[in-house]
Amino acid sequence: MEPLTDIVAQAGAAVNAINRQSMGVGSKTDGSVVSEADLAADRIIAEGLAKLIPDIPTLSEERIHLAAWPYHDSFFLIDPLDGTREFVDGRDEFTVNLALVSRGQPLLGIVGAPAMGLIWRGIVGRGAERLLVTKDASARAAQPIHTRPHPGPGCPWIVSVSRSHGDKRTEKFIAQRPGAIRQMSGSAIKFCRIAEGGADIYPRLSPTSEWDVAAGHAVVTAAGGMVTDAKGAKLHFGGSREDFLVPEFIAWGDPSAMNNQ
Repeated sequence: MEPLTDIVAQAGAAVNAINRQSMGVGSKTDGSVVSEADLAADRIIAEGLAKLIPDIPTLSEERIHLAAWPYHDSFFLIDPLDGTREFVDGRDEFTVNLALVSRGQPLLGIVGAPAMGLIWRGIVGRGAERLLVTKDASARAAQPIHTRPHPGPGCPWIVSVSRSHGDKRTEKFIAQRPGAIRQMSGSAIKFCRIAEGGADIYPRLSPTSEWDVAAGHAVVTAAGGMVTDAKGAKLHFGGSREDFLVPEFIAWGDPSAMNNQ
């Protein structure tokens, strides 16, 4: 975990060092934004993993053309800069996401928010923690985190929602929880708010990419939560869809809350 955290912290420091006003910004074939920061972080992660664990394959958003689909065993799933739109727009809600997936399930996740000086990380079955990190990644201090219990009857749900993406199914899901309090943020930070007990649920009932989900999935699960599809079934990564899309998901802080949906 420590050397992997080093890699994420170094990638985050490289992103922090880039001048957002003068950096290069382009578009991919799917219309999504790619920046100089995405590529810089991806390069650091690729080089770091190649030196640290060369025998485990990697799948990165920025190197989809190298994907060796399907991934049946273990692989690293990476989003070098999740929330590029937030980064380009000058917000701090962007992350560096790294997950270790084994047989379709995220087992280890690291989510770095370099502009906020934070890293969340966890290993499923061994717990999760939040780290305070200096912006140059030279030092960090950790504290354990855990999801919070279901708020109970009459108490409002705190719902983590996207600042940039919305859809009718998700809105209907939230509306079924009267008095729900929306907590808006960008990138995988929404998963991390669930993991540290700052929110109860994060629904995304429209497609998103596996690299946007896997690291946060692992952190939430390690912290005591659960991530499922809308019917409560497990998500699978790396082998079920060639386009690497997750059709829908719900991150639950308290797994028992699924019985109250």
